[in-house]
Amino acid sequence: MDQGIKSRPHYEPLRLDPAGRRHLVVTDHQNLPDGAFVEPPEGAEIWIEARIAAITERLARETTGFRLYAVGTEPFIWDVAAIAREAGMVRGEVFLCHAGSLRRRVYCSHCKAMTDDVTTSIVRCSGCDAHLFVRDHFSARLAAFMGVQVDAEDHGAVPAAELLYP
Repeated sequence: MDQGIKSRPHYEPLRLDPAGRRHLVVTDHQNLPDGAFVEPPEGAEIWIEARIAAITERLARETTGFRLYAVGTEPFIWDVAAIAREAGMVRGEVFLCHAGSLRRRVYCSHCKAMTDDVTTSIVRCSGCDAHLFVRDHFSARLAAFMGVQVDAEDHGAVPAAELLYP
């Protein structure tokens, strides 16, 4: 569904940054997905089915010259981007590539709760139980798509949800 919103992230296949001295590739998949890299990431350390806590621990020990590459679902790669930012890494040191499910994490603009694994255009909020319209507006800071109450002006008038993000 094209809502004309320009905040959706666009992803390109990755390449190792030649300015980097150490490279870590993390993925939430069982294998590094085909097409994630333009060429094989030779010389990079690769963590398959990586855990956020382990990545956080690793980043605490890293120094200048380290590059981080996250490949996987949008919630995973943007969670990795957030912990990298918290660890002091900047934009040119962290690279993201979406692979796999289109399921979304939705942020409720009313109660601020997050609802994960959303596949439809309308979802019940996990926090306040409101029917949320899943906008195509993505917040990198929140690592989520925005959800707004679909029946705010006409309570109970909830259209049928469409499967959009399998």
